[in-house]
Amino acid sequence: MLELAILGFLHDEALHGYDLRKRIAALTGHVRPIADGTLYPAIKRLEAAGLLRRDTAPGQVAAPRHMLTLTPEGRAELRRRLGEPAELFVTDENRWFTLLAFLRHLDDPAAQAVVLRRRLDFLTQPASFFWDGDRPLRARDFEDPFRQGLFTIATATSQTELRWLRATLADLDTATT
Repeated sequence: MLELAILGFLHDEALHGYDLRKRIAALTGHVRPIADGTLYPAIKRLEAAGLLRRDTAPGQVAAPRHMLTLTPEGRAELRRRLGEPAELFVTDENRWFTLLAFLRHLDDPAAQAVVLRRRLDFLTQPASFFWDGDRPLRARDFEDPFRQGLFTIATATSQTELRWLRATLADLDTATT
C-alpha cells in the first residue's frame, strides 16, 4: 500500500520526502500513520529497484533538498500495479481506497473497468456476517445495538459504493465504444 502511494504521488510531480510523507498521511494516515522508519526504507527499496530517482535541488532556506522523481520504469510499474492489483487491494477497503486514488494513472478506460469489475464482483458476493444461510440479514436481526450499527453503516457504505461502481462502469463502457 505504501509503495503504491509513493509511486502514485510521484507520478504527478517530483517531491521531497517530507512533502511525500504529508501527502501519504493525508491519504492513509487516519488508518495507518506513516513513520519515517517506514517511509524512507520503502523509498530506498524503490530507488534500488530503479523505480525512482533521487536528485539534489537547492533548498528553500538553506540545505539542498533531495527530490524524488519517478523513472520510466517506475511509471510502468505503477501502471502494472494498478492494472493487475493483488487480491488484497480489491478486498481490503483501505488498500482499495489507495488503489482508487491513483487509478486515473491507468490511462485505458477498459483496463480501469476491469479493476472496477473485480471490486464489484467482490462486493456482490454474500459475506457470511451479513447472511444467515441463504437469507440476507437485516439490522433488526441483531439484538446488540452495536452490531446493528455496524451492519447499518456497512450496508449503507456498500450500497453507495455499488451505485458508484455501476455508474462509473457504465461511463467507462461508453468511453470504450
